[in-house]
Amino acid sequence: MRERRKQLTGRVISDKMDKTVVVLVEQTRRHPRYGKVIRVRKKFYAHDQENICQLGDTVLIVESRPISRNKRWVVEQIVDRGQVLGEVAA
Repeated sequence: MRERRKQLTGRVISDKMDKTVVVLVEQTRRHPRYGKVIRVRKKFYAHDQENICQLGDTVLIVESRPISRNKRWVVEQIVDRGQVLGEVAA
């Protein structure tokens, strides 16, 4: 059953909530009538049990049962650590 769950890869754009991150997923689709390639962006609320995701991380999220009103995804793994904005390089 686990292998049939949807998986998406996106970038964390907010980690201000407790055990929740907002993930922005960008996909390219072809317009059904005109054929032009368009970029579709969508935000997903994902459950982050250990609060380990940070702003700018690229994460893999997996579909799950409803956890709250908006959360239906769980962070499976962190694919790439992003650079924290505003951090001064030493």
